[in-house]
Amino acid sequence: MQRRFMSQCVLALGLLVSPALMAPVWANGEAADAFVKRITTDVYDTLRSDKAIQTGDMNRIIALVDTKIMPNVNFQRMTASAVGPGWRQATPEQQKRLQEEFKTLLVRTYAGALTQVNDHVVSFKPLRANPEDKEVVVRSEVKGRGEPIQLDYRLEKISDPSGAWKIYDLNVLGAWLVQTYKTQFAQEINAKGIDGLIATLAERNKSNARKN
Repeated sequence: MQRRFMSQCVLALGLLVSPALMAPVWANGEAADAFVKRITTDVYDTLRSDKAIQTGDMNRIIALVDTKIMPNVNFQRMTASAVGPGWRQATPEQQKRLQEEFKTLLVRTYAGALTQVNDHVVSFKPLRANPEDKEVVVRSEVKGRGEPIQLDYRLEKISDPSGAWKIYDLNVLGAWLVQTYKTQFAQEINAKGIDGLIATLAERNKSNARKN
């Protein structure tokens, strides 16, 4: 169940969006749901055209994530939220290592999900938000093989002149990504401290790399 949940979380960042859905554009900039549609369409186009990614080339998949996905994710906030109170106690170097290992964990363990998007379509639900809102939830449903999958995104509008949106959490099948990891990370920190959590993540990443 845990593996299926996380596979769908990564898959969420690389799915085709329904081109028939017209997103509203607010006067003060791009709407949050239009933003999600735009970046996922960009990723999908790359997936369809890159044969190496379709065959599971890990280096190409990581490059895709780094260039197309990560710039649109507030990964520092995602990692900090998953680590919880321990994040504020961590040194800048520890925080850097946590972000690196957490990203590698998500990408390497579940990168295979990104090669399975050809038969998926996403329909977006009406966005319930006001133009002045700084944090919103974009709700969608993924349709492919099997039962439809609930897929929601939490986004924030960054406080700079660009007013760009950033994704900082995903909800798949009713479970939020950050909360799922927060419980696991808290147990590691309580038992081994921040360095222990970093070591555990690094070891898991090495193990996953050997399998790929």
